[in-house]
Amino acid sequence: MTNDLNIPKDGALDFLALGALVHRLDPGVIPFRKATRCDIHVSGGEFNCAANLSDCFKLKTGIVSAMVDYPIGDLIAERVRAMGVKPIYKHFQHDGVRGPNMATVYSDRGQGARPPVVFYNRCNEAAAQLKPGDFNWKDIFAQGVRWFHSGGIFAALSSSTAVLILEGMRAAKAAGAVTSFDLNYRAKLWNSAGGHDRAKEVLDRIVKHVDVLVGNEEDLQLGLDIPGPEVQAANRLDPAAFFSMMGSVTKKHPHIRIVATTLREVHSANRHSWGAVAWVNGQSFNSPTCELDVLDRVGGGDGFASGFIYGLLSGESPQEAVNLGWAHGALLTTFPGDTTMATVEQVKAFAKGGSARIQR
Repeated sequence: MTNDLNIPKDGALDFLALGALVHRLDPGVIPFRKATRCDIHVSGGEFNCAANLSDCFKLKTGIVSAMVDYPIGDLIAERVRAMGVKPIYKHFQHDGVRGPNMATVYSDRGQGARPPVVFYNRCNEAAAQLKPGDFNWKDIFAQGVRWFHSGGIFAALSSSTAVLILEGMRAAKAAGAVTSFDLNYRAKLWNSAGGHDRAKEVLDRIVKHVDVLVGNEEDLQLGLDIPGPEVQAANRLDPAAFFSMMGSVTKKHPHIRIVATTLREVHSANRHSWGAVAWVNGQSFNSPTCELDVLDRVGGGDGFASGFIYGLLSGESPQEAVNLGWAHGALLTTFPGDTTMATVEQVKAFAKGGSARIQR
């Protein structure tokens, strides 16, 4: 079975993301109220996919974002370069006191029965100030872009970022690129940006321009107001609740070709059961399931999306694309930080049933 996406065969960029760049402070298993030191990870729901596709899967990728010219911005820009991602920035100058700032995400890893805790400082965030007209999309797409991606986290930052996503999506469609969107519904962000009703209105407008949608049944219900089962399913690894919603998704958005998501049953902060599913042009595909010993869960969903998109860009079957996404997301949870340290060979081996036996 083909995916029926009409992906351009080549281009200067295989994948281009639009979203905010952030730095994440990570005290490991120590909660912030007792922390004395932190690791710094560069992240962003949209950037993570570009970084993973570049570093692990060796595709040509780019990120459209805001950059503040001060030391934190320099730190983030260095990591973008290190991951091989082409930067397309609107630059802001920091006033030395109040900003504009590159956002900070605070996220410990939890341990055992204690879950990870995530909170933010996005005050005077430069990315939230991005607006339509800030980027020359005609020039950006002129050299060829095969796939354009954004997400719900960036959409929630301000009224102007949501409109900027729409501007980018329209330009991508006009240029012949495939478009994807990760709903990534984050109640904390939307609660400070107009609430649930605004989220539904904004995300519905964006999804009208999307070919490939990433999101679980909770994202679909809360983000797109798609009717479905109770948000808290009894068995998080059972794909039935997800697939049961696809008729409602296609009725509301008949242009969508693919919907995909991860399945995760959390037994403790460090022990998860892991799977993935995709609905592709009316057919359903399930990954294997596995038990994960989790080092750092942040970025696992972006890891799945990256591997899944890689499979589609590479012309793999939908089943193989799901397996690649599942495998890469699983491996990503074994590394510290939000972006990949895996190789494509490791991903392919795991997707085909590889094990954790020592490699000599």
